[in-house]
Amino acid sequence: MSAFPRVRVGKLLVDRISLEELLGAVASALDNHQRQTILNANAYAVTLAEANSSFEAALSNADIVFCDGFGVHVAARVLGAPIPSRITYADFTEQLARACHAKGASMFFLGAREGVAAKAAQNLAQTIPGLRVQTHHGYFEKNDESSRQVVDIVNRSGAEVLLVGFGMPVQELWIARYRELLKPLVVFSAGAAFDYAAGTVARGPRFLTQHGFEWLARLAIEPRRLWRRYLLGLPEFGLLVARQWASMRLRLHAPNG
Repeated sequence: MSAFPRVRVGKLLVDRISLEELLGAVASALDNHQRQTILNANAYAVTLAEANSSFEAALSNADIVFCDGFGVHVAARVLGAPIPSRITYADFTEQLARACHAKGASMFFLGAREGVAAKAAQNLAQTIPGLRVQTHHGYFEKNDESSRQVVDIVNRSGAEVLLVGFGMPVQELWIARYRELLKPLVVFSAGAAFDYAAGTVARGPRFLTQHGFEWLARLAIEPRRLWRRYLLGLPEFGLLVARQWASMRLRLHAPNG
């Protein structure tokens, strides 16, 4: 059970956690040799959980589920349980790396195309001298044989913090399946974190990313991959939250409410 208060958005419970608290939870896990699985939730995750019970279970079993989407951030406020801030990997990866380095913990980046995670690690190491990061691309067959070989590579690295960036929901399902075999203390789902850190995917203008329109910038950059997620998924997410809000109001004003 999470140590932080949570808000239910659709079927998902999202921790009402700040960046400082999240970094503190990682530091505490490293200090106390505690295993932590930390996943992220955005509007796509909420709609995905409606149709994919395995994905929903993966997030339900995580130790922390933090908000990395503006939609979930707004929804939590509408539902009366605001989240301190959304935490995006584009801004968060360097701070996480600094926290790991301060604890003497090594990292492993697993995911993205060949060379991307390595470039991300190189960029961070230039910014944070002494940072130890090993990497492996994410373009391997996700069958059991190949996955166990990759798990063995991760375990032999000695890394204490693992970031898995296969994209949603593949990364969450993969983590859920192999978490018991993975030796790193802290395991994160990472989405496109390596692409951002490597500089292979541009981020949208600040005036968009800071005001809830990062999805528009991402859609403009990767329209073929993301059009369905945003043009169909965001209205579905809005309707889901509206129904949840209406249901809460009805219960609140019911005679026995």
